[in-house]
Amino acid sequence: MATGGFAAGHEGGVKVGMITTLSGGGAGLGIDVRDGFMLAAKMAGNDKLEVVIEDDQRKPEIAVQLADKMIQSEKVDVLTGIIWSNLAMAVVPAAVAQGKFYLSPNAGPSQLAGKGCNPLYFNVAWQNDALHEAAGAYASDTGYQNTFILAPNYPAGQDALTGFKRFFKGEPAGEIYTQLGQTDYAAELAQIRASGADSVFFFLPGGMGISFLKQYASSGIDLPVVGPAFSFDQGILQAVGEAALGVKNTSQWSKDLDNAANVEFVAAFEAEYGRLPSLYASQGYDTANLLLSAMGKADVKDADAFRAALAEADFASVRGDFKFGTNQHPVQDYYVREVIKEGDVFTNKVIATSLTDHVDAYAAECSY
Repeated sequence: MATGGFAAGHEGGVKVGMITTLSGGGAGLGIDVRDGFMLAAKMAGNDKLEVVIEDDQRKPEIAVQLADKMIQSEKVDVLTGIIWSNLAMAVVPAAVAQGKFYLSPNAGPSQLAGKGCNPLYFNVAWQNDALHEAAGAYASDTGYQNTFILAPNYPAGQDALTGFKRFFKGEPAGEIYTQLGQTDYAAELAQIRASGADSVFFFLPGGMGISFLKQYASSGIDLPVVGPAFSFDQGILQAVGEAALGVKNTSQWSKDLDNAANVEFVAAFEAEYGRLPSLYASQGYDTANLLLSAMGKADVKDADAFRAALAEADFASVRGDFKFGTNQHPVQDYYVREVIKEGDVFTNKVIATSLTDHVDAYAAECSY
């Protein structure tokens, strides 16, 4: 599926291959990344940018096939779009080995932040552990001692529990890895009830989080819940409804962050698409604006110059201050948000800052 209105084939142009999840269980995340990215492209009006978009269906083998097609047949300069860490691990190492830039608008597996880092790989979102580290710090600051923790058994889920425990000063009351795509959590809820925990932390993105929260709310378990934004994002909250009210979650972005770029983004996204932007939409938007900023300084065919231009991160991020660390992952603040209701719409508001100028745990292992 080619998307665009952007001309290609002339000097200084950049052809982007966006592989993201547009169907199935994780479609909402990919749609939001796509919509945020394309909104930024439209607002910039840069006719030297061309975007080709394909649906990976959340299947690693399809993502690999699409990447091969984009690199070999479409001759893209830059790849982006992948939501899921297992797909990123299947695509990114091969793409950068073939000399293509990869800008991640979401997945941030630890393997690509540390020893597996690459000069052509930039993560514009976060390293996977980070939002969970912020949740662990918040849980400790709140006084929780024995939080029950659970996440799906795939790279981002493993990074999630590792990250939470890194900043949590207590002792987990229990630790479970669920199946990716699981919808029935009766067994896990029984374990939580029997565990003696004083709180619950979970990372279950997309439909998994909707299922868990609804079942949790009707289970009668009355423990405070902490999670990353992925389980309390704008697209999920309407499906969860009242069960999410008051839950605290951690994020590097929120629609109420008070900076000019974010105010413009939220208004433009709502006007363009008729809905509030999500975390994923904000990341797609920032990824496009990072790319556009580099296009204004260097030709993508000059890899060293283009990489240097990307590393400068000379764009107005919706997060406010934004810079890359030594492993080309963000150094940024992480906030605590509370789920609230504005009129008929469930959304989040920032109530605290959990981590400031946070550098991911793997940066020191990265050397080019």
